[in-house]
Parts: sequence; structure tokens; C-alpha cells
Amino acid sequence: MSTSTTRWTFLTNHAHVLLCVAADPDLRLRDIALKVDITERAVQRIITDLATDGYVQIEKEGRRNHYSVRTELNLRHPVEEGARVSDLVALIEATKRT
Repeated sequence: MSTSTTRWTFLTNHAHVLLCVAADPDLRLRDIALKVDITERAVQRIITDLATDGYVQIEKEGRRNHYSVRTELNLRHPVEEGARVSDLVALIEATKRT
């Protein structure tokens, strides 16, 4: 995040990375880092977290990675109980269309 101003967002960096990957499964870590405004290393850690817990699958395609988001899985926080990853992705995608 930018160090010149303090800011906060409603979604975590994990959610931001997940949404980037859902929107474009072939994005490079560098591109995700630019979109989310975090370091490439932070994106790598987040992708590892998401993959370890089964939310993202990583397929190697030559020198690049292709990511698949498991949208049928539930979100993790008790406040979001019953909501699925697909609900979050659909909500964000719907707002982009309007």
C-alpha cells in the first residue's frame, strides 16, 4: 500500500488477490501486485495460502502459472457463514458491470 497516506479497505489483500485471479487466471504475480498495491512477495505468500487451503489451484503452463479458483468453497470467517467464494466474485463482478 502507498506509504504517503493511511487508508483501509473493506476487503483483505487475500480477497483482492483471489478476485484478481478469478477475473484473469493467467495474470502474473507482478501484475496482481500492481493491481492490489502490494509487493510481489506478498502476492506469492497469499497465493500459497490460498492454494494450501484449497481455494486456488495452480497449474504450470510452460514458464507461466494458470490459476483456478474453487468458487464452490465457503468463505472462512464466521460472519460470512454460508456464503461461498462464488457469491463474493459475483458481487464484485456485478458492480463492475454497472
